[in-house]
Amino acid sequence: MDRLKAMLELREMLRRMEREVGLDRLSPVEQDVFLAAHSLTREAGDIVQSERIRKHRLVKDVSSATYHRALRALLELGLLENARGSRARLYVVRSDRMQT
Repeated sequence: MDRLKAMLELREMLRRMEREVGLDRLSPVEQDVFLAAHSLTREAGDIVQSERIRKHRLVKDVSSATYHRALRALLELGLLENARGSRARLYVVRSDRMQT
């Protein structure tokens, strides 16, 4: 199998998985911010710092304004929540709100 065909098959599989869990309703940057935040937690309810999300390899090259717009959108969708007692910079990832 040539590389382009293999890449196509992987991309189609990834898109199907994104649709199945509801990631397809997010912009590409929102997806990356959400996945970066999720990757920095070990279990439900863990708190993740905005600074750690920002430094993640998926989002480190995103402009600051775009990053903050994506973060705000994820908060509005309820996929991220401010950690209890924190107004900003500390978040809880709500992956349980994604479709499964």
